[in-house]
Amino acid sequence: MDKISNINIRIDDKLKKDAEKLFNDLGMTMSSAINIFLKQSVREQKIPFVIRKEYPNYETNMAIKETSSEEYNKSKAYDSVDELFKELDK
Repeated sequence: MDKISNINIRIDDKLKKDAEKLFNDLGMTMSSAINIFLKQSVREQKIPFVIRKEYPNYETNMAIKETSSEEYNKSKAYDSVDELFKELDK
């Protein structure tokens, strides 16, 4: 059997309680969940999920700028679908 090591980490109290509840509902301990994370990380040689910034990426920022532009907002608005289709049929 492998030798067992301890890890001490500091986490927010609420996060700890929420995580313990989740893992308990899943039938595991916090220790089991962390071991699963570490084993998967070693197996895949990476963090086993995507880590990204919370704000939009380049493409999303460009889409936001485009839809905020004056040119984009010059589009004609319609009061009903029927009005739109009449305009399209012209």
